[in-house]
Amino acid sequence: MCRPCLALPALALIAGLLTASASHAQQGIVLSGVGPINRSMAGAATAAPIDACGALNWNPASIAGLERSELEFGLELLYPTTRLSSNVPANALGAGIPPTGFADTSTSDGGIYPLPTIGLVYQPEDSRWSLGLGIFAVGGFGVNYAASATNPFLQAPPPLGLGVGPLYTELQVMQVAPTAAYWLTDRLAIGVSPTLTLASLRIDPNFVATPDVLPGGVVAYPRSAHARISAGGGVQAGIFYVLPDGWQLGASVKSPQRLETFYFNSQTSVGAPLKVPFNLDYPLIASAGVAYSGLERWLFAVDFRWVDYENTDGFRQSGFGPDGAVQGLGWRSIFAVLAGVQYQWTDSLTVRAGYSYNQNPVPDAQATINTSAPSIIEHVIYAGASWRVSEALLLSAAYAHGFENAIEGSYRGPTVIVPGSSVRNQASADTFLMGATVQFGPCRKRSAGCAFQSREVVQE
Repeated sequence: MCRPCLALPALALIAGLLTASASHAQQGIVLSGVGPINRSMAGAATAAPIDACGALNWNPASIAGLERSELEFGLELLYPTTRLSSNVPANALGAGIPPTGFADTSTSDGGIYPLPTIGLVYQPEDSRWSLGLGIFAVGGFGVNYAASATNPFLQAPPPLGLGVGPLYTELQVMQVAPTAAYWLTDRLAIGVSPTLTLASLRIDPNFVATPDVLPGGVVAYPRSAHARISAGGGVQAGIFYVLPDGWQLGASVKSPQRLETFYFNSQTSVGAPLKVPFNLDYPLIASAGVAYSGLERWLFAVDFRWVDYENTDGFRQSGFGPDGAVQGLGWRSIFAVLAGVQYQWTDSLTVRAGYSYNQNPVPDAQATINTSAPSIIEHVIYAGASWRVSEALLLSAAYAHGFENAIEGSYRGPTVIVPGSSVRNQASADTFLMGATVQFGPCRKRSAGCAFQSREVVQE
């Protein structure tokens, strides 16, 4: 096996991690929405509080605009489809490559990812305060690629192959958000939410570790999928403003979620204990939105969102360090637009639809490292409905489809770019959501039989 081949496993490890990220989200590692109602509106909720989960997640001030107190439960079943294709031509690396070269496509066996959501908003009677608590799955990724004899990325490590063998990665990010909102005037509310964030990260093999250099110059990354849950937090603040004639405005900022350093328990190639540190945070998110409900039975909402990856640990760093470990993913910050529409078909049935677009966070300059870019899905459509079973109980369901997108670049390691090679990653996703909402207490605004007068609670 030629010496340039020995650096290629590092690229394969990056590809495995980045392909994983596409499985859980459209906006990098950030989910576009939470719960069936919010997701069916494409996640547009900064100025359109129509459910507890969406309001709690995207604008703490907007919980003051909910009709009644409510407790919402949701479960999302996300099914991603991610494929990794790689090609190394026969003459690219000299000896050791068969006359036909190596080329194949592999599909990740990630299965279904369950994403739970719980949101509670309480509107105290005769009070300007609103209180809430949200517990969400807000982001993550996961991939499970089997080893391959013909796909260079997934071949055995050198000198037996060009890759790293089977790849497994998983990131889960959960957030707990106690929330308070207050009506400063009859039309302007403010809100704040200190956030507790919990994250679990697994990487196997571990490309963020310093690789061992074995006899013959073979580079070997340790197997290490063992790391405890990392805790951290931040804060989210927002404003919500009600204009005449059915217009509403909202804005919020969620600070970066600073997480503890992840430490992976591993060992070197000779069996010595090895503890591998890695810093990875959840990015700052700024949102602004507008909503209109001036047409009977209709609601229109649009959100504009900024996700700041390039100033976030784990994303702003890029490339390989002098020791061969990957320093970070080198992402850029991205812009997203989300639009949703709701129509109350009957007194019992409400239907919704939405569309979202976001930029790809992987810049062209980092395309070779991010060859399996996690956020290559850019366009997503959503649909959903809610059925009012009784005055207190609402059942909801939704579906979303992320359209397939692909990214392609050269097969590149820390010290070598393989001539004539290519790596192509394709990703799409389907997700199904279901949930139930229990509403209680008096109404606060004109909607579905509720009364609204200058923010004062009015009993029907």
